[in-house]
Amino acid sequence: MKPARGASLAAAPIGAASRPAIAGWLLFDLAAQPWFTLVTTFVYGPYFVSAIAASPADGQAWWGLATGIAGAIIAVLSPVLGAVADAGGRRKPWIFGFSLAVVIGALMLWWGRPGDEAAVLIVLTAFVIGTVGVEFATVFTNAMMPDLVPTEKLGRLSGTGWAVGYVGGLITLVIVLGFIAARPESGETLFGLTPILGLDPATHEGDRASGPFTAIWYVVFILPLFLFTPDGRKKATLRASVGIGFRELVATVRDLKHYRNAFTYLIAHMTYTDGLVALFAFGGIYGTGVFGWSTIEIGIFGIWLTIAGTIGAVIGGRFDDLLGPKPVVLTAIALLIVSAVGILSVDRSHILFVVETVPSDAVDGLFASVPEMAYMLLGGLIGAAAGPLQSASRTLLVRVAPRDRLTQFFGLFALSGKLTSFMGPFAVGLLTALSGSQRIGISVLVAFFVVGAVLLVMVRTEAAE
Repeated sequence: MKPARGASLAAAPIGAASRPAIAGWLLFDLAAQPWFTLVTTFVYGPYFVSAIAASPADGQAWWGLATGIAGAIIAVLSPVLGAVADAGGRRKPWIFGFSLAVVIGALMLWWGRPGDEAAVLIVLTAFVIGTVGVEFATVFTNAMMPDLVPTEKLGRLSGTGWAVGYVGGLITLVIVLGFIAARPESGETLFGLTPILGLDPATHEGDRASGPFTAIWYVVFILPLFLFTPDGRKKATLRASVGIGFRELVATVRDLKHYRNAFTYLIAHMTYTDGLVALFAFGGIYGTGVFGWSTIEIGIFGIWLTIAGTIGAVIGGRFDDLLGPKPVVLTAIALLIVSAVGILSVDRSHILFVVETVPSDAVDGLFASVPEMAYMLLGGLIGAAAGPLQSASRTLLVRVAPRDRLTQFFGLFALSGKLTSFMGPFAVGLLTALSGSQRIGISVLVAFFVVGAVLLVMVRTEAAE
């Protein structure tokens, strides 16, 4: 591998930040996770599919299209922004700007009224704005990692960050389900309470409030990052940084042939991450369509996944430091392949494709049918694998990327996690629309995991030169 221009890994400073600085960085994951947990996956996404869109299949198709549009924007701009940030040296101003997009997008979701055709465009626009904002903010916070801890502790830092994020998702899910969102039929929350602030269950105000709640949560918990976590030193003005950044990005892309190992990893990450993102995005939606789950059932499903993900992230971070990130990622992908195939094998009255059971709508009780119990078990397996997969993936990039272009490569990392997101969710949406079957729509995700694992096997994990 060709040495990076200007600095080597050996010459790079070893991170040794203070505890408040590290805590501020960790709390970014806590701040950002509710966008993925409440909005994308377990509350607002299923609400959009079941109550705003004309049908579950239409909702899944539209949600997939919006995810693809956001992925395309991120794919095009993230490497450019990463290059500019590397040239300028500062990351917090970018995090602040993209955080505004998260807050604006989350607040806009309140106007997604059920059965309102005009609300479809409002919601999808808000979803794209917020998703782009949170993903770009993540690019710049990820690039802070090597300045905080030594290389041998990156796995634990990353794993702890994902675990803290999952805890944030868990807490916010419990708050929304227990005090804010209620079943329209009963008017009661999961805890049997009347929704706070007089939110009307009949018009799904509790589900819609998950957007503004996410905005408030984000603002509160991102503040420590700005207050306590040090930023990089300013290297150039913004105008100069843009010019330098573009030139460096062009040089990096031109020289990717000299960084074949890192390039192979980025392609592998692009492939398996798209499968994971789409599996999470459509897992709750699939449950809504197959079993007729309401926000409460989907939320409990999300709590279960979040608990499993928290445990998995903590354990995965320890194994990352012990064994290295590559074995952790490969093991997680294997578990996701098993889980995805298992989910495809479950419907309202079957498990393992052909084994008949009593239909879920003929059994009284929460998750009382065999297919629902199987779905919950598989969901827990997905959560347990997702935490280590995402945590170890970003520490693996630190090990294979040139240190003096780290933010650029984290931009490419974001691109690699979103480039096929333009195709993956679109493929899910297209297959769902053409077949009228949610199962056929998500079946394509298995291929992403298999191909990603094959490519990852070829990646070397020695330090970047």
